[in-house]
Amino acid sequence: MVPSLLFTSGARMHRSRLSTFVIDCQSEDIEQATAFWSQALGRPAKPPVPDSGNYRELTSSPNEPLLLIQKVDHPGRIHLDIEADDLDAEVRRLEALGAKRVEFIKRWWVMEAPTGQRFCVVRPQKGPLDEGNSNEWR
Repeated sequence: MVPSLLFTSGARMHRSRLSTFVIDCQSEDIEQATAFWSQALGRPAKPPVPDSGNYRELTSSPNEPLLLIQKVDHPGRIHLDIEADDLDAEVRRLEALGAKRVEFIKRWWVMEAPTGQRFCVVRPQKGPLDEGNSNEWR
């Protein structure tokens, strides 16, 4: 893990890590999409949680990113989520690297990489961000 030299100005440190692979499915039937990806990846689907709406989760081990199936209106794709203990600091760090903010939704930022891929910056999903399981940035 190599911290960027752009962030050594004495600012408060924050942590981030890859959190989730999200399979965006342009489908009216989230259960059918979940069944396909569950079988394709050999990962059982977890039972839907109340208010899960357009999301379903496939099982993953504790040391793997989460696997989410998401019902969307745009063409299907796969995007990733980066979780951070300081959303604003992480968004600023990524902007300094060339990413741009697209939209704030509920509790997270949709971002776009300089290369065009969309991704999200979210609050921690898999527990605390500690030394050894995340990157530390200034």
